Amino acid sequence: MKMAGAKKKRLLIIVLSGIIALFLAGGSYAFSVYHSLSKAADTMHAPIERVKSEKRVEQVTIEKQQPLSVLLLGVDEREGDRGRTDSMIVLTVNPNLGSVKMVSIPRDTRTVIAGRDGEDKINHAYAFGGVELAMETVERFLDIPIDYYVKVNMEGFSGLVDAVGGVSVTNPFAFTYGEDQFSTGEITLDGESALNYTRMRYEDPRGDFGRQERQRAIIKAVLDKGASLSSLTNFDKIFAELGQSVKTNLSFEQMLGIAGKYRDAAKNIEQLELNGTGTKINSIYYYLVTDGEKQRVQMELKQHLEL
Repeated sequence: MKMAGAKKKRLLIIVLSGIIALFLAGGSYAFSVYHSLSKAADTMHAPIERVKSEKRVEQVTIEKQQPLSVLLLGVDEREGDRGRTDSMIVLTVNPNLGSVKMVSIPRDTRTVIAGRDGEDKINHAYAFGGVELAMETVERFLDIPIDYYVKVNMEGFSGLVDAVGGVSVTNPFAFTYGEDQFSTGEITLDGESALNYTRMRYEDPRGDFGRQERQRAIIKAVLDKGASLSSLTNFDKIFAELGQSVKTNLSFEQMLGIAGKYRDAAKNIEQLELNGTGTKINSIYYYLVTDGEKQRVQMELKQHLEL
């Protein structure tokens, strides 16, 4: 199933608004923005134990503009609960070809969780072992190295929506979630209503695909609003909220390196389909992907990473 709006997707959600704002600003004000962004990036930085992927002979080097991969995790973490990943999106970036390939893995996809017996839903990997286990499980599922991760906590992301003064999105169909009613067409959301907008799942005719698309719409709307001149006066609060809602193993220097050396690739983003069928096994719903379909997607991603 294709996901609409490929041109609207952006690479590395954690740096885009700050980088654009930095280009728009000038003089001492630009330095102030840069300083706040650097501070937020330090807060976002959450290294993991492994230095490189087991599927890499040598660690990928951004300075050499080598093809790399990023796992984008959308997590609904609530107080006292690690949560599960609502969205798992893999990006492969090839600056030599000037392109990005993107594949979304449905949260109910049935697969082997790294280090555990039997098969389970792929989104349980994060609940069992955090980012590291999620990365390792996705690596085995797609048979490619995962070099970096970016985790967005949708619960905390509501604060960022409020920090930019609310956002507007185009809603494809009317629905109700909690106390919020969402009409068809353009709607304006504050932080709490944006969170409810992204949480609805069962009424969406596209299931997880639709929910993931709504999450991406909110993230894009925040970036667009945060990158506008009208929001620059509030950049301290915006960056502070960004630092709390996003975690990554990318350092600030690496973010800047990617923004400078890989930015042209983000202009050419191709959506890959991971086709499958939904079924119930022991009364539990799963999304089943055949070995042939996995191999097809694996081959395309490996070629793009020049493996």
